[in-house]
Amino acid sequence: MPRYKRGFDTEDAYAHLARRDRKLATWMKRIGPIAPDPRWRKSFDPVDALARAILYQQLSGKAAATIVGRVETAIGSDRFHCDTLDRIDDAALRACGVSGNKTLALRDLALRESRGEIPELRRMSTMAEADIVAALVPIRGIGRWTVEMMLMFRLGRPDVLPIDDLGIRKGAQVVDKGDAMPPPKELSARGERWGPYRTYASLYLWRIADSATRAVEPTKRSQD
Repeated sequence: MPRYKRGFDTEDAYAHLARRDRKLATWMKRIGPIAPDPRWRKSFDPVDALARAILYQQLSGKAAATIVGRVETAIGSDRFHCDTLDRIDDAALRACGVSGNKTLALRDLALRESRGEIPELRRMSTMAEADIVAALVPIRGIGRWTVEMMLMFRLGRPDVLPIDDLGIRKGAQVVDKGDAMPPPKELSARGERWGPYRTYASLYLWRIADSATRAVEPTKRSQD
């Protein structure tokens, strides 16, 4: 059974992309090398990460952090999993600022964990990206994009391209000087030349999009 490393050689990725895509290479030179993400080497609990992703959805980072802190206080733990989430009822979650839909999503997450349906970190190390996506998207409130963020920022998989992400599409538009953002299918085809380092290309596309819009702060991802 193959094992997938967490993280990849960013120097190799930089050189590969610079050779394969001149337009992107111009921006890469302007931005400079992007260092490996330290989270690639840190252990984490996938259930906890998914719970936090649910709580952060559709909120500013500050507002979400406040709600997360309230829930942590209420459950007496800084780790979200089925045992700790069972310490708080729905009314108390709502009192912490958790919406009804997010409460249902957290309950579904906890139920699926208790049934052994969510792969642990060790198990994920033997699973292909598509299999991880297939295992996690049935969870209420967890879509493909959220899983892709975990694959990129926590598991360090080198060849992930979130084609539905608006920042990625905006970055591609800037690189190609397009009149509009490329649709997902077109972006997928455009990204074939970046493999097997589409994750690294994505990191640059986000930086390019932020630069083009003169963002004061980089765009937040669900696994930041």
